[in-house]
Amino acid sequence: MNFTILFSPGPTEIIIILLVVLLLFGGRKIPELMKGLGKGMREFKKAQKEIDDDDEQPEEKKTIADKKKTEE
Repeated sequence: MNFTILFSPGPTEIIIILLVVLLLFGGRKIPELMKGLGKGMREFKKAQKEIDDDDEQPEEKKTIADKKKTEE
């Protein structure tokens, strides 16, 4: 049997989790939490893209500082 299917939450569990979150944080704090989560995800994706772009950068376009780091 597939492990992920065995322990995946159903609709009832999701509703219970949402109600607990609503009780813990209140209706006013949830939009702020989601906004912060969105900003964090955006920053993570931006940093990940920058790292990928640096890895794909051709050797002749690298700066002198980058070349010195690779020579050491």
